[in-house]
Amino acid sequence: MLEDKKILCGASSYEELFYFNPEFESLPKTIQDELKVMCVLFTTDVGGILRLEFDEKGSLNFAVEAKEDDYFFDEIGSVLKIKQMQQDKKELLESLETYYRVFFLGEGMEEKSC
Repeated sequence: MLEDKKILCGASSYEELFYFNPEFESLPKTIQDELKVMCVLFTTDVGGILRLEFDEKGSLNFAVEAKEDDYFFDEIGSVLKIKQMQQDKKELLESLETYYRVFFLGEGMEEKSC
C-alpha cells in the first residue's frame, strides 16, 4: 500500500544500504546526513529494514520490516528504538512534516485576502 505514501528515506541491514528519495534533495545536507545516521544506526542496532514515509495527510511514519527467517531481528528493540528516536528527534520530525505539507501538499500556500 505504498501508493498513498511517499518514502523519504530508508535503510536495510540485509543489503547494507541507505536510500534517500531524490525528490527531497532540497533539504539541507545536514538534515539529509542526520536522517542517514538515524536510519543506519537503527538497522545496525535492531536489524531489518526501516523506511521513513509520509502518508497522504503529511504525517511522517516509521515503517519496519524484517524477513520471516531473520531470527536476529529485535522486534521489541525496534519499537523501543522508534519511540526513542521520536522523542529525541521530535523537533526535526515535526519540521519535516511541515516541510512536506507546505512543499508537497501545498498547505498554507493559499492567498490570504484582506
